[in-house]
Amino acid sequence: MRYLLALGLSFFLAFTAHAEVKRKHSYGELDVHYNIFSSTFLQPETARAVGLNRSKNQAVLNISMVKSGQGEKGSVTGGYKNLLGQDNELTFTEIDEGDAVYYLAQFTISSREVLIFDLQITDSKGQTHLLKFNQEVFPDL
Repeated sequence: MRYLLALGLSFFLAFTAHAEVKRKHSYGELDVHYNIFSSTFLQPETARAVGLNRSKNQAVLNISMVKSGQGEKGSVTGGYKNLLGQDNELTFTEIDEGDAVYYLAQFTISSREVLIFDLQITDSKGQTHLLKFNQEVFPDL
């Protein structure tokens, strides 16, 4: 099952890296990779394995920390707001694959809009880094 999960998440990281602008921010030696994708991109088995719901109105924010080419444990907190200023908190779940660690948060998308994400990334040494970015999202039609 771990192989299936790693393969599924790797596919989305590669697809997003190829299809979009580079989604990485560096804090010294720590690289934080992030992407957002529709939950319908996940295979049903993979979604079940990580506790995500597949729905055209559900998106997934994927955060990973890498230091010296190795997955880094830590924590992720924060949320997002829309252009009207409506705040939403995100709840992240840690997925530990041994050599890779992912932090996943699922959220609802009701229409096409731009969201402003404001996250706090805490690395394994307890240092907190701020990650802010905008992302246009839309339901999977």
